[in-house]
Amino acid sequence: MKKQIYKEDISKLLEIMTALRDPDRGCSWDQEQTFATIGSYTIEEAYEVVDAIAREDMEDLKDELGDLLLQVVYHSHMAEEEGFFAFSDVIEAICTKMIRRHPHVFGNEQVDDAKSQTEAWETLKAVEKGVLPDSVLDGVPLALPALTRSMKLGRRAARVGFDWPDWGGARDKVDEELEELNAAVHSVDYEAIVAEMGDTLFSLVNLCRHLNVEPEACLRSANDRFEKRFRNVERNVKNADGDWAHYSTDALEQLWHKAKEETD
Repeated sequence: MKKQIYKEDISKLLEIMTALRDPDRGCSWDQEQTFATIGSYTIEEAYEVVDAIAREDMEDLKDELGDLLLQVVYHSHMAEEEGFFAFSDVIEAICTKMIRRHPHVFGNEQVDDAKSQTEAWETLKAVEKGVLPDSVLDGVPLALPALTRSMKLGRRAARVGFDWPDWGGARDKVDEELEELNAAVHSVDYEAIVAEMGDTLFSLVNLCRHLNVEPEACLRSANDRFEKRFRNVERNVKNADGDWAHYSTDALEQLWHKAKEETD
């Protein structure tokens, strides 16, 4: 049987935030915070939620979701202090939005699949704003991580047909960009190298989009594999004489392949 959720569950957290921000008896650190200073913590907590999910650590996910919820309460409380809105307004706004943007659930609209729902969602967003965008790329936040923003830009462009018909075209584009990157490297032109490296990364993101894999998830997974393998190499070096200078590139390559076999 599911636990029933009571208003007191969130009210306690709201009371704690009020106490922390109390000008007379609150915490000096919490009293000094602003939207700008808390913003970086909000991003950090969101990433920690994603990290807990990637590690499939449900106990940690519970804690991290609480930390993220605290960020919502924090911003809402500061907004209420300045007379903008309160936490209850945030809840009402998201409930209203979710109902409005799911007419196939809460109304009589019909949606065939997830792709159609995504397109309908974007259309509803544009209608809500009341202004037709100048570009299909309008509204993609600049503050997103670069890989995520690349993915969204590619999806937006694809909506108007600016895309390859299948993954093969996206894969060929990767080869094309790699050739241009090689030329830039050989030219020893720093600005060209930066530009072509960016184009190469962007083409890889487009390939991810066509293969229905998330580039952020792919890179996180690669980071995890590298860390495990390198720690294995590091351990082997330490168990020997501990001096990296005694290992040639070929010797380290052998340790690396050994680490791949032991950690994969």
